[in-house]
Amino acid sequence: MQHPLKQTWDLDRIFPGGSGSQAFAAFLERLDRDIEEFQSKLQQASPPQSADQTDVLLTLVELLQHISVGLREADSFAACLAAQNQQDKQAVLLGGRIKTIAAAFESSLTRFDRLLTQIGDDLWERLLSHPDLKTVGFPLGERRELAKEKMSPELESLAGDLAVDGYHGWGELYNTTVSKYRISFEENGKPVDLSAGQAFNKLHSPDRALRSRLFAQWEAAWGEHADYCADALNRLGGFRLQLYKHRGWESIHKEPLAINRMTAETLQTMWDVIERNKGPFVQYLQRKAKLFGLEKLSWHDVDAPVGEGGKIYSYDEGARLIVDQFHRFSPKLAEFAEMAFERRWIEAEDRPGKRPGGFCTSFPAARETRIFMTYAGTASNVSTLAHELGHGYHQHVMNDLPALAQEYAMNVAETASTFAEMVVSDAAVKNSENEAERITLLEDKIQRSVAFYMNIHARFIFETAFYAERKKGLVSVDKLNELMLQAQKTAYCDALGEYHPHFWASKLHFYITEVPFYNFPYTFGYMFSAGIYAAALREGAAFEDKYVALLRDTGSMTVEDLAMKHLGADLRKPDFWQQAMDMTVADVTEFLQLTE
Repeated sequence: MQHPLKQTWDLDRIFPGGSGSQAFAAFLERLDRDIEEFQSKLQQASPPQSADQTDVLLTLVELLQHISVGLREADSFAACLAAQNQQDKQAVLLGGRIKTIAAAFESSLTRFDRLLTQIGDDLWERLLSHPDLKTVGFPLGERRELAKEKMSPELESLAGDLAVDGYHGWGELYNTTVSKYRISFEENGKPVDLSAGQAFNKLHSPDRALRSRLFAQWEAAWGEHADYCADALNRLGGFRLQLYKHRGWESIHKEPLAINRMTAETLQTMWDVIERNKGPFVQYLQRKAKLFGLEKLSWHDVDAPVGEGGKIYSYDEGARLIVDQFHRFSPKLAEFAEMAFERRWIEAEDRPGKRPGGFCTSFPAARETRIFMTYAGTASNVSTLAHELGHGYHQHVMNDLPALAQEYAMNVAETASTFAEMVVSDAAVKNSENEAERITLLEDKIQRSVAFYMNIHARFIFETAFYAERKKGLVSVDKLNELMLQAQKTAYCDALGEYHPHFWASKLHFYITEVPFYNFPYTFGYMFSAGIYAAALREGAAFEDKYVALLRDTGSMTVEDLAMKHLGADLRKPDFWQQAMDMTVADVTEFLQLTE
């Protein structure tokens, strides 16, 4: 890799000119025309009556996939523009226009789905024997079955149209509101106004006095703006509940489970194994408190480094560390990471005006990805960068598949990313130069386990409880704080001395409209990737191609079938989850021994 690496991404390779891009404007106009053509063909179409009548379905599926690729391309570009500069009003308007275009397409899809339901089961199986339909048979069949459980196409279209300015509008309002938040903080004797993203990064400082002071201001700042956040969260929850009621769906988990292609039994088995194994992690939190000279940790201590472990990695050092560790497992993964760094697919610069958090988004037409984060040089930042590169690699190995076969669910998307994190963090621990460094790196690994087993569990408990309350009416700020506090105490086994009651306001994931319950898929991905990593350690270099084969299948089957086919594991039973858990508990055992 050439050094120094640039920390800003290149979006002009996708569409030159930023939010004023003429090429992008023309792209959106073509997308509009493609959707009109799809709608026209759909109106003229009638369900096939024999296996010989595949032409109509083939034409519709081909156009559907072409439009899907275009929408993903457009949505990714607008999202990148808005994330890199929250003052870019034109980017926000573009995002709104794309949601309107997408809503028109979704309305058409409800009619397409109805067409699929009008095909008899025997004929459906014969139609899917056609080579061009067979490769996308699973996602098409999935659409067909789900359509049988929804409202009429007319009502689904209406709901989608109303969602643009209603449901999705509340999510956008949250993003706009948060972009205005500033947290006043004194640094080196000078007052500074931190954006939410900058303040969040500083909450990971090794200086506890700084963390404690900033966390008090962080919690107070979210409390000051809590009414706005509560308005958005209540409206989002209310919209979902009303939609589910009219579809006849009783369980609030039905949609997220369907989106993630997994059963309630698998989800419950995973949480059961986690709850049975929290003891060692409580011991870890208690030991960490003792090392900090505290009776109990505060919320802001959980992710803080132990000892002198707050090493700062320059961006180039972090990149080299990631590429080197990827190479130990998979030369192909390392080659992809190098390409991402060299071609400037990553926006990592630490500057004001960026939105908080990190993400990886794909441009399927250009066959590229882009990664967004704010890099401050912490070990956590290096892990985040590895995580997002894992997402990018997942898309990279699927680029040649049909568009519908590329649409993998969030839980398996998190598998590739957390697997990449494990490769980096585990190799770093094994290659530590002394005991102090080993403790630091080991503790950084355990922090992620605590995040997935406790922090994410708290989010899941909170969100489930929130919907139960929302069914009764609007939920007040005080009640939201109460629900969050109880969820955190339950998930952390009451091991902390101070919690974050306004976490529901500060966490963007609760306001993402595309995916409800944007939490448990992370834990699934973490544990699933731990199981995959165990297989990789057993099989060595031979596993690389198997791993790619698994990733390529993620858009074409349920997670239960995926695990059985590639790992020989039954996710409905605790054995696989316990093996994954044992790997992470081993880290805690070693940490407790080293810090005795």
